[in-house]
Parts: sequence; C-alpha cells; structure tokens
Amino acid sequence: MEKNVALRSHGRVRFLLASAPHADTFGYSMPPPGLTRLGGELARLNIPVVLEDLAFRLASGALPADDHLADSAADLLLASGAPDVLGLSVMGATLPIALAIARRVRARAAETSIVLGGPGTTGVDRVVLERFPWIDAVVRGEGEVTLPELLGRFAAGRELAGVRGTTWRDAAGAVHREDDRPPIQDLSALAPYAWELLPPLAEYKRITGEDEGLTPIDSGRGCVYDCTFCTIGRFWNRRSRPLPAERLADEVAAIQDIPGAKSAYLCHDIFGADRPHAVAFCEAMIRREIDVPWECRGRADHLDAELLALMGRAGCHRVLLGIESADPGVRARCQKGMRPDIDLLAVVDHCAAAGITPILSLILGLPGEDEAALARSLDFCADAALRAGVNVSLHMVNPQPGCGLGEELGPRSRPIAGIPPDMALGAGTTAAERELIELHPDIFSTWALLPQTEERAFDLHAIATALPEVLMRYPRTFGALRRCAGEGSDMGGDTAAGMGSTPPQGAPERSRGIPPPPPPPVDRPGSAAVARPMPRASALAVYRAWRRTGRSFEAFALASRDGLVRDLLAWEQAIVRAGARGMGAENGCDGSTPGAVPRARAEVVRADHDLPAVARSLLAGEPLPGPSSPATCLAVAAEGRRVATLRVSADVEAVLALLDGRPLAELEAEHPGIAAALTRLVDAGLVAFARPLEFSPSPTHAVSPALRAP
Repeated sequence: MEKNVALRSHGRVRFLLASAPHADTFGYSMPPPGLTRLGGELARLNIPVVLEDLAFRLASGALPADDHLADSAADLLLASGAPDVLGLSVMGATLPIALAIARRVRARAAETSIVLGGPGTTGVDRVVLERFPWIDAVVRGEGEVTLPELLGRFAAGRELAGVRGTTWRDAAGAVHREDDRPPIQDLSALAPYAWELLPPLAEYKRITGEDEGLTPIDSGRGCVYDCTFCTIGRFWNRRSRPLPAERLADEVAAIQDIPGAKSAYLCHDIFGADRPHAVAFCEAMIRREIDVPWECRGRADHLDAELLALMGRAGCHRVLLGIESADPGVRARCQKGMRPDIDLLAVVDHCAAAGITPILSLILGLPGEDEAALARSLDFCADAALRAGVNVSLHMVNPQPGCGLGEELGPRSRPIAGIPPDMALGAGTTAAERELIELHPDIFSTWALLPQTEERAFDLHAIATALPEVLMRYPRTFGALRRCAGEGSDMGGDTAAGMGSTPPQGAPERSRGIPPPPPPPVDRPGSAAVARPMPRASALAVYRAWRRTGRSFEAFALASRDGLVRDLLAWEQAIVRAGARGMGAENGCDGSTPGAVPRARAEVVRADHDLPAVARSLLAGEPLPGPSSPATCLAVAAEGRRVATLRVSADVEAVLALLDGRPLAELEAEHPGIAAALTRLVDAGLVAFARPLEFSPSPTHAVSPALRAP
C-alpha cells in the first residue's frame, strides 16, 4: 500500500462510497439501507463521505444498460475528481460489475485505494484479493466501526495490520486476513440514516413506477441459522440483533415526513425470532398510533396466531415466509432448522385471519427433492393459494460462494443457457461481467445451477415461472380442476385419471390406457346434493397436463367442459380485472352535483353455482355443491388493498347494467326511482359518481355477456 503514503498530508481522506449497479427492479426501487446507515455514521464522525447509488443511476438512464456500463460508471465516480478511497458495496450478484468498475477506476486514478464490502464478499474475500490486484482491501461484516479505523490508517499511510474485520494486501502483494470484528451489540447506538446523501425517495419511486412507497428500514442484523443455500448467517457469524423496539418504532414513524414514503420495509430477515422484541415493537406501534403500514421477513416457526394478530393490529400487511420446501426431509437436508411437524397451512390461515398477506418463498430442486417431494411442495402452494391473498414465489437455488451448497456442490455446478439465475436477476449481463464469470466460475457460482440434467432444470424453471401466476390469479379454478382430474374426468380430452395427453383423432377411449371416466353427475336445478366425490389430483399432475396442451391456462380450464370450472374462472377473471383497475380516483362528487354521472365500480358475474359456497368447500376439502337455482349474481369490486365480492340480486344487476355514461337526471327521468337505488349502491361501494368531464364510458361498466355462464 505504498501509494497511500501520499494521503498523510490530508489528515482526513476523501471517501466515496457506492453501491454496485444492477437492474433488479425491487432492489433499485428504494435506497440501499446499509449505505444510508453507514453514510450516517461517517457523517456523525465528521469523515467526509459522498454516497452514490449506481443502481439508481442505471435505472434513471444516467448509466447505459449495455457493455459500456463499467466504463461509464467509472467515469461517473471520478467526475468530481478522484477520491482518496473508493468503497464499493456488493451483493453476490453485483461482485463482477464492481470488479470491472474498480479495474477501470484504478486505470484512471492509480492513487485511489479501492475497498470492497457487503455480503457479496462472503467466503471469497481472500481469493478476490489474490486474483484481482486492483482491489486493496475487503471489509467483512459491519462497517460502522471497521471502516472509520481503516480510513484512519489510510490517512496516516499505514497498513491495516490489526484492523479487525479486514482482509488486505501489503506492499509486497501478500494477502492478510485479520480476525473477525465482534458485531455491534447495542444497535441503538447506530447513527441516523443519511437520506440527504442520496437522491430523494420520491425520485426512486418515479423512475421505477413503484406506487406502494416502500421505504427500507435497517430493522436488525444477522441470522442465527446456517441454511445451506444462504450466506446471510455466515456473513453475520450466525448472530442476530434487532433494532431496539422503541428505536424501530421511531424510524418507522419518521418516514411519514419523507416525500414519497408510504410504507416501511423492515429488512431484518427473521422478524419474530426475538419474540419479546417483536411484541414490544408492535405494542409501541399501537400505543403511539403510528399509522404506517409495514412489511417484514420471517420464518413460519416464529410467527404464531397470537403474534400475527398483534402484527396485523400494528400495521403489518405483508410478510415474506421462507418455506423452502413443504417436505420435512428436504428442509432437514438443507439445514433449515424448522421442526418437521409444523403446520404450514395453519400459519397461512393465521396470516389471513390477521389481514396479512403471506409471500410464500420456496426453492425447487434442493438436494433430496424427488418427484414426490416436489409434488408435496406444489400441493402446499395450491392449498395455500385457496386462502385469502397468498403470494407464491418459486425459485431455483444458485450455490453461492460462502454457503453450504456452494462448498459442497459449487465445483460441480454450472450455468445453463436460457435459465437466468434467481440470485442474480438484473446482473451479469455485460461483456465485462460475463468474461469474469467465465474465467472464475468458483468465485461467481451465483450464476450456476446445482448438478442436474438440463431436462430437469428446464422443467423446474418452467414450473417456477408459470405456476405461481396461475395459483395467484385462479386458485379456485385450479382447485376445481384438481377435483375433476382426481375423479377421472377427461376434462375435454386434456387430462384424465392418469393425467394422459390428448389421444389421436378418432382413437377409442380405452386406447389411451386410461379407464373411461364415470358418468357425469346429474345436475338438478335447485339441488344442494353433492355432485362430486372427494379425490383430487396433485397440483404437479394438473400442471403437467396443462403444459402438455400448449394452451393458455384459461383455454385449458374452459376445455374441461365443466360448468363449475367455467363459473369459477369467470369469477376469478373478474377479481383480477377489479384488482388491476383499483378503486379509481376520488373526485368528491355526489349524486346532488349537477350533471353527476353514476358509474359502476363493480363487475357482475352471473353463475349457475353458488360460488362463495364452492370456495368454502374447496378450502375445507369438502364435497362440492351442485348447481343452484336461481342463478347466483356476484358483484366484484376493489375495496382498498383487496377485492371484495358481494352477493347481489338480479335487480341490482339490472340497475348496474343501466349505467352507460348518462347523467343521473337523465336516468331518473327514464327510470323513476333509480336515484334512490343508486344511493344504496353507493353506500355498498358498488357505484360512485363522477363529474361529467371526468367520466369516460367503458365497456367494463356494463355486464359483459362473456361472463354469463350458459
């Protein structure tokens, strides 16, 4: 580090701290919390620091999303003059681009010392220094204490011997790895965020279009577990510390003063692991009446009904649950540390009862997962999706350096063209990155997949890509198809008891190797008799039958020629449309405003089955009811964050069908008494009034004939 002797005259160093660029939309929709927290600590110590979020610059168009990215990023970092020290914060996915940028900075500013930090260096800190001579040091773990000490050494022109938490290269090129630095025990001592050193939050939201106003909160650090697919526990030396409850409530409350902030994203991976802390935080939110919605990440075995109910009352509306697999053997093989008898569906039910949307995160293709274990995981997803508001997120594992799978299987893992790595979405796309990834596969195994056949890999990738959207859009339709397939219905020639493929034209029924289906049930108008037996096919079998047809899921469902499936599909399509439309802008107009135009906020679905009763039966695993008489009319409308379905009469359906864009006065003249009826429908949330110039008729305001089941 001889070049750092030149820094002695400074007394202090000019430090530029940047996060490496990537194009993962979720990641760049908000400022990186670690960067803002660390910037706040340096500012508190009067250490000159400039923060730069290169992901934001990429998203805003200030950096090109092409092979010139590394050069342009280096130019941007040096635009105001070369810093004495450049720090680059990296994840596993952004390590290649960070190295490419650092190399270009070194070529343009030879006297600048370059330091890496962040989870992306876990397990590779020594080898990075050994192979990439333009990197001077790596900061391991938390930087609040280590980084100021490192900068002080640089300012004095001294080497880093004895600076705990660092790996560094000396003047002779030898690499030294100092002892780990103990983690900060009292997180209440952390500095406030340096929001002012990065672009305004509202700008992050503007360039990404993210309208939930998610604002990151550094709510805790570390993880006590050592799941084989994850590096987080090892990065933090398997220790976990939450931000003190009152301090956390303070930081959540503070976002109310940040333009563009609407909700808080608690970044700690295991909310609820420290149950007294979680309870104290929720009670503080309730006691102080902090009206800020928030979401968190946690484990299913940490969140019981009582705690989830408290979280819901405290403003939690979403929680990401790392399930990984519904098969206990697979979870044990990956050292998840979750008890085998946990009732995962009960946790989903508790979330729904608390008004919290669970995001169920599962990993396909983990070691030990055979076809039966895969089917068990997908059945869990399909059953969970029948609950209210479940999100399903399926992934494939990438054996990152520094995690158990990376150590065990990394050397035999390889990338597969056509399957983007889940852990590196939006990264690794430029020529400079690809070159590094190809030359150093052991360091960049984040881009690799576990050893398996390509056929298996593409099968799992297709499941992870296609099935979640179907389960979230059409959970009841999918559930009804599982029932149909389980009882042996040929489902329009697409599935059967054996989930076989469509036979050749004119082939006799038995030539498929599938026994003929039983006679269809007799549907008697008005009968509540059981129309279907209980057996059901696995979600995996129905998925495979669908994909064999090459059709859209909607076409596959309609091809079943099952009236109940058709009714459920129409209902769920209406729910999807209502969610996409939302509640619409409020304009303050009521029926007394001259020229007021009533508009339908709801879409009406007419069905031959009592669909809410069918939904309850699917959820409970009970026999499904047959057709109802008269037909069921359901009004579907957005209601805040959710979509509500109301049972309505044929008269309400007729009134809503009359709302064609004409003013209320004209409608009342033609249909006396409609104004009074509309007042009741406004109270029910099915109708709203718009001013004449603010209303544009749309076909969705009338009942669509396509939604009427024959």
